[in-house]
Amino acid sequence: MATLRIGEYEILPGTDQKIDLPVAKLYTDTDVSLPVHIIRAKKPGPTIFLSAAVHGDELNGIEIIRRLLKLKSFKLLAGTVIAVPMVNVYGVVNLSRYMPDRRDLNRSFPGSPKGSLAARVAHIFLTQIAQHCDYGIDLHTGAIHRSNLPQIRADLSDPETKELAKIFSAPVILNSNLVDGSLREAAVENNTKVLLYEAGEALRFDEFSIRLGITGILNVLAHLKMVKKKPSKRKKTAPFIANSSSWLRANASGIVNHERHLGDQVKKGDLLAEIGSPYGDIINIVTATRAGIIIGKQNIPLVQEGEAMFHIAYFTEDDGLIAGQIENVQGQLIADGQNMY
Repeated sequence: MATLRIGEYEILPGTDQKIDLPVAKLYTDTDVSLPVHIIRAKKPGPTIFLSAAVHGDELNGIEIIRRLLKLKSFKLLAGTVIAVPMVNVYGVVNLSRYMPDRRDLNRSFPGSPKGSLAARVAHIFLTQIAQHCDYGIDLHTGAIHRSNLPQIRADLSDPETKELAKIFSAPVILNSNLVDGSLREAAVENNTKVLLYEAGEALRFDEFSIRLGITGILNVLAHLKMVKKKPSKRKKTAPFIANSSSWLRANASGIVNHERHLGDQVKKGDLLAEIGSPYGDIINIVTATRAGIIIGKQNIPLVQEGEAMFHIAYFTEDDGLIAGQIENVQGQLIADGQNMY
């Protein structure tokens, strides 16, 4: 098993090392670095990165990685885990989605060593982290004032990526094309298989999403024979695969009364929300255009016409089973959590 070199650091097999990759300086002449935690087993195996806070206000992923690394039961048997809990350190410090130059880091890959600040961070992550890896799990949440149902987004045209997406065991898998400039696109072009985990809301911890994220990562690592598989008497429920999704937008501006919520199954014509005036009048209603499940929604009770309100995923399977499955997954996590923490 070869020595792993990241930046100026050499990480030997069988070692556990925390390093800081220099990024740039702030106006105050303070150095800002990318925190990286590398765990290597003595036995050869795959290399996988775990990344969070590519968008600096998406905090769930930071907690997922933090708790995972603290688990007494987390013992690496083979391969290497490269954990980067804060990719956009600037954004985390300022509770902002963006970089200081107002660029979206997840639209700045593959980056450049002499480009904008966002491009430089993207270049460092891609060349120093992702290019060493066979696999990656990128952790995200919804944007500010928006929540996402726990879901895996991946390019399901690749058989191995599809298999890993199922192994993760989120309630929903969304077949998602690669987005230009994203970390996932740049990593995949480097032949790294990447899962994107979306769950929860920006600037908030969501316990269900966090526990499911930890369990999902451990499921993937066990499948890759990097950690010991935890025995379970409970039968795992297969995730539902959505081949398409769309946002329903507000047809008026006003005050919102939500009738349906995250994870709800809906049928065509179902009432999702009423939009009213400050005087109590109903201005318009928002209804489902086809059957599916709500995998994302706006939380703020005010809306402008044209604003995205409900993200609906569409399935080819029996939609009637989906809502029940989410309840089953939540129940399993609550039960398993008694022994995990």
